[in-house]
Amino acid sequence: MTHRLVLTCGEPAGIGPDVVLGAALCDWPAELLAVGSHAALAERAEMLGLDIELIPFTSSAAPSPHKAGTLRFLDVPLSAPCIAGELDTRHSSAVLASLELAVSLCQAGDSAAMVTAPVHKGVINDAGIPFSGHTEFLASSCGTDKVVMMLASPTLRVALATTHLPLRAVPDAIEQASLTRTIEVIHQSLQSQWGIASPRISVLGLNPHAGEGGHLGDEEIRVIEPAIRSLRDKGLAVLGPLPADTAFSGPLREETDAYLAMYHDQGLTVLKSESFGEAVNVTLGLPIIRTSVDHGVALRLAGTGRADDSSMKAAIKMAIQLASNQA
Repeated sequence: MTHRLVLTCGEPAGIGPDVVLGAALCDWPAELLAVGSHAALAERAEMLGLDIELIPFTSSAAPSPHKAGTLRFLDVPLSAPCIAGELDTRHSSAVLASLELAVSLCQAGDSAAMVTAPVHKGVINDAGIPFSGHTEFLASSCGTDKVVMMLASPTLRVALATTHLPLRAVPDAIEQASLTRTIEVIHQSLQSQWGIASPRISVLGLNPHAGEGGHLGDEEIRVIEPAIRSLRDKGLAVLGPLPADTAFSGPLREETDAYLAMYHDQGLTVLKSESFGEAVNVTLGLPIIRTSVDHGVALRLAGTGRADDSSMKAAIKMAIQLASNQA
């Protein structure tokens, strides 16, 4: 079965168009459908010296494997010209319209998954549109009450209990009910999308040495341990809370299918230091499959030919894998 993947081009002034076009230079066993500005894609291809045929999407055609040097597209016009490397608030509405269109294609069954290039949160907010990130936007669009951000590489999966929060706000955001639900979503996703029958999840503590028995903080005792116990009682294989400084080393690494970190940098620093460019952002808990790159918009690289498209290729590869597992 040939799947169709919808690729959103992200912030048009950044490297989103560059990495989407870069991926289009390869053959793929799935159909790639870019959603974004046709004009921006064509101009960026010309800047980069890429000979890519942009083909208007026809909804009546069945998906066919992607042929290198071609790219099907759905045009979402920009309200102002795009200059590589220069943010413009007038682009923000089209960026969000592309995301909405991609979601609707997945919900309608016209696409098996969506793969997102990076957006710039700041310029969207500067345009007067409240936006905290892809994860939150997609949860709202899909009417999902609980989603989990996970980054996955060929050797490591790390999910987050909290995402883009100031460090001082993290302890108050970790609550037993929410933590329990987060681990359940991870467990279910590892089963349904990765095909792991009995997932093993290792949970990090919040504090140094996982609180040192309450001497370095009591969140482990009050919140994390009760959540883990309740899930073990349901038969889930959950370990922790573990000291974060040693949890990723030794035999435990081999016995863990996914880690749950309490905050963004606690887990992602380890993963990105090992696998930057190979890691993929996966949103768990959605009724659709969504993968994304592990980097930002990199304005200074846009249109220069120096953007690395390896993470986009990894995100496409993982989307195909997850769609196949779920078929």
